[in-house]
Amino acid sequence: MLSLSDSALACASASLGLAPGRVSIRYARRVSLAPQDDSFPQLLSVQDLCISFSARPAVRGICFGIAPGETLGLVGESGSGKSATALALLRLLPPGATAGGSARLALSADTADGADDLLRLPEEAVRRHRGASIAMIFQEPMTALNPVMTVGRQIGEALLAHAPGRSLFVRGGISRRQLRERVLRAMREVALADPERRIDDYPHQFSGGQRQRIMIAMALINKPRLLIADEPTTALDVTVQAQILDLLRGLKREHHLSMLFISHDLAVVAQVADRLAVMRRGEIVEQGEARQVLTRPRHEYTRQLLASAATMNTARDRPLATMLPAASPRRVS
Repeated sequence: MLSLSDSALACASASLGLAPGRVSIRYARRVSLAPQDDSFPQLLSVQDLCISFSARPAVRGICFGIAPGETLGLVGESGSGKSATALALLRLLPPGATAGGSARLALSADTADGADDLLRLPEEAVRRHRGASIAMIFQEPMTALNPVMTVGRQIGEALLAHAPGRSLFVRGGISRRQLRERVLRAMREVALADPERRIDDYPHQFSGGQRQRIMIAMALINKPRLLIADEPTTALDVTVQAQILDLLRGLKREHHLSMLFISHDLAVVAQVADRLAVMRRGEIVEQGEARQVLTRPRHEYTRQLLASAATMNTARDRPLATMLPAASPRRVS
């Protein structure tokens, strides 16, 4: 158990609903070298990623890597380019958006087998990766789930999309009974209560935390090697938030997952990330081990993020610290 600095500690306390000074953050075990060390194998290597919307730059030349079994936390304020980065990796940017640079995903657990550049693959090849070797938990499950399909059918559809034949009607050797059993197994794995009864329910019949568990089941049913979690706890209360974080940590260990965990909440990311990358206005201004970034931040913006969080010790007669106007960010790594 490792304690945070006073500012980050108070931020963690507020996020988890605990009294100040009585919380410590469990850092994930460090499993990799820094991404700049080319001698260490990378599951995902992103170099000079640039994203524009209608010719207006939104992400400017960012670089990061994720090693097998590692979690990278991507943090920053709203509008900094975090979710756009995730969508670019999956080639899900909206029409009019363009992405450049490279995002190389290793073809297997043995990173020596080579890699595919996700930004340059033909669309059909990207579909084979999307939902299979790389999957995503979207930010708002109520809008990501289809309201007129049962959750069992939606989880099963994710499996069938990568089965031979890839059709809801041609099941490529998977019988209806086998499909139902796989879906039930996925629901049990994410600790959804009474899955045999709930499999035929619709999204609106579940709570917010249960819907997020359904999204996690859909993402993991094909056993991907890389999971992108985009603000997976934002809309949840602190109790359910803690449960979802515990679930993700357990599934990561069980499935040997690598993870890109996106959030604006440093206290949440500290509980799951091995390393942190801090984004501001489309650039990564600082990255390093989670403990180092949170306790000894080197960039002024990171220090501002830590100082701007409301805590139980915050003086109510004074305004919260705010972000200073952005100059040309000086990157540190």
